[in-house]
Amino acid sequence: MSERPGTAEQGREGTAADEEVARLAARLDEAALAGRTVPRLTDAVRLDVPAAYRVQRALVERRLARGERLAGVKMGFTSRAKMAQMGVDDVIYGLLTDAMAVEDGGTLDVSALAHPRIEPEVAFLIGTPPGGGPSSPVSPADVERALAGVAVAWEVLDSRYDGFSFTLPDVVADNASAAAFGVGRWLPADGLDPRTLGMVLELDGRTAAVGSSAAVLGDPVRSLIAAARLAEEAGTPLLPGQVVLAGAATAAVALPPGAHARVTAAGLGRVEVTAR
Repeated sequence: MSERPGTAEQGREGTAADEEVARLAARLDEAALAGRTVPRLTDAVRLDVPAAYRVQRALVERRLARGERLAGVKMGFTSRAKMAQMGVDDVIYGLLTDAMAVEDGGTLDVSALAHPRIEPEVAFLIGTPPGGGPSSPVSPADVERALAGVAVAWEVLDSRYDGFSFTLPDVVADNASAAAFGVGRWLPADGLDPRTLGMVLELDGRTAAVGSSAAVLGDPVRSLIAAARLAEEAGTPLLPGQVVLAGAATAAVALPPGAHARVTAAGLGRVEVTAR
């Protein structure tokens, strides 16, 4: 993965070397593998957002070295309220791998997760590269041509930090808290307006959260455009067959072991998962 433009992370004594990035990525990766949490990285080092993306890439590259494959992108901070809370004016992204995917109706082992939380999402399937980039930003028309399908989805978040407490650079470094995801049946994007889809998250048959796809930047397609832009800037453009999770339609809800979750979206159907 090529380097995202920006300054390098700053250690206590100045600019840290690649070894520092690798060390921070290893700390997060080893915590995830062991099912434990660690203090925030920013408690020990000075970390800016571009540097945090370097840590994120090193973290994901450790997973790829173990045989996982890139499966797409997840978007974060797609709620205007969340942006304001975190003091940012742009979305963030994380990378999905095939090992994070759970088939519809399948089971997710949450025993190794520290803070599993589930949220309803709209997912997009890339059919052709949408293009774009700094010199030629991706447009809504580019996105429409690139889409192969749209589906209802869920994402499970899991922060590797003590107490689910983090700063913006911390969450970026932690791959935007990506843990697992599931996607329902893919439907043609033609003729479907994803802007105001009513969405419901149920746990064990009871309504846990209700929202609208409009919570995702007012239109999930805007999140998809941002995903294409950020992926292009990072040197990892979206590829055919990859999935983009546009962002949460509601606040995330705790997912305890044994719980059965169902996400329903008007016009898109439903997708289910059982935690164990």
